[in-house]
Amino acid sequence: MLLKKLLPDSKQLHWTTEISEKVLLGAIGTATLVAAAQYIWVMIELRSVQLADLFMLFIFAEVIGMVGAFYNTHRIPVTLPIIIAMTALCRLIVLHSKEMEPLTLVAEAFAILILAGASYLMSLKDKLSLEKMVLRRQADE
Repeated sequence: MLLKKLLPDSKQLHWTTEISEKVLLGAIGTATLVAAAQYIWVMIELRSVQLADLFMLFIFAEVIGMVGAFYNTHRIPVTLPIIIAMTALCRLIVLHSKEMEPLTLVAEAFAILILAGASYLMSLKDKLSLEKMVLRRQADE
């Protein structure tokens, strides 16, 4: 009984959680847009676009896409952060491959391979989900 008095009503908690999620995601989206604009401005000032710069712009676009996906579906697809991590590792390889130890380069490439495999397996989980199989069968009937 004491626990019920100490914990707020679940509806109030749900409401505050939703608002705080939206505020934080809005802040993340805004900060990402500002960071992307700053990054593009530096590229314009330097009058130079490198491959690593394009990878960074992809990372910004993927973060914005992840925020948008959460706003639309109220869940973050697990594959999006994995893809962001793969892009970040690719950027590191492009930026530091000349000074990098060969073993470190191989390790980072292997990490990308592991992340790609994880992304593929996560995309398969929707197809293999038992609940979705039941729903498909019911829809076919």
